[in-house]
Amino acid sequence: MSDKRKNARVPLDIYLNKYMGGVPYMARAADISQEGVSLARLLEPEQDTRRVGLQFQLPGSDEVIYAEGEVVREWVEAGAHQGANQDERSGVRFTLLTQRHRRLIDDYVTRSAQAH
Repeated sequence: MSDKRKNARVPLDIYLNKYMGGVPYMARAADISQEGVSLARLLEPEQDTRRVGLQFQLPGSDEVIYAEGEVVREWVEAGAHQGANQDERSGVRFTLLTQRHRRLIDDYVTRSAQAH
């Protein structure tokens, strides 16, 4: 299977705020790239919202990143062991970031990719 992504994805295990319709819901990030982030759905209602707001901090940083994004992919991933719940996941492509926040993400991805 070929990987169509242009940029490297690196693991990112953090909780973040995912805003839908102006209301924050907690989500958990699985990985991040310069283009977007993969999220596991925790406690949020079923919605057809494609545009979301994100608020998070990268490991090792005190700065809160604010981003807007578009849900470009959704899928269900089976749990790690038999009988585990299925995880609902989504891929969010960044559509709006300040230059400073984009640079923080780029630096984090570059550092993490070099470490692996």
